[in-house]
Amino acid sequence: MAGILDTARYRAFLATELDVSPKDIQAMLMGGHGDTMVPLPRYTTVGGIPVTEMISEEKLTAIVNRTKTGGGEIVNLLGTSAWYAPGAAAAQMVESILKDQKRIVPVCAWLQGEYGLKDIYLGVPVKLGRKGIEQIIELKLNAEETELLNNSAKSVKEVMGVLDSMLA
Repeated sequence: MAGILDTARYRAFLATELDVSPKDIQAMLMGGHGDTMVPLPRYTTVGGIPVTEMISEEKLTAIVNRTKTGGGEIVNLLGTSAWYAPGAAAAQMVESILKDQKRIVPVCAWLQGEYGLKDIYLGVPVKLGRKGIEQIIELKLNAEETELLNNSAKSVKEVMGVLDSMLA
């Protein structure tokens, strides 16, 4: 649910800056949760209009950076981690599965060659329906986006390695 949560945060920050409804913003984030997430402004639209035509590159970069550190911002404000947003994200996933909505959402999926990555759970866009993850959607990433995704995967694998060593 981290991908849905992070995407909602990104959409909210964009909506505030643009003074529009977050419902009109379609966006996608990939990778791990936190500062290695990979927001994709190229795949972000506002009412079908590319976000890059509605906001300066500097402001968009600031919003991307704020999205990456937004979890820490919540902890600093509340003194604890968020509780409503993760629950809402999980509920959105459950609804998509139970109602077979086939929503396209970013979730943590087991990759076996997609995006050139193997044996890793990582946030990627999927079709989520009655059977759970029904399809992993491979976006055509440019070189910079691919590098960011690979860096995120490396960070996730390092955390997985630490956890594996604790179980050994």
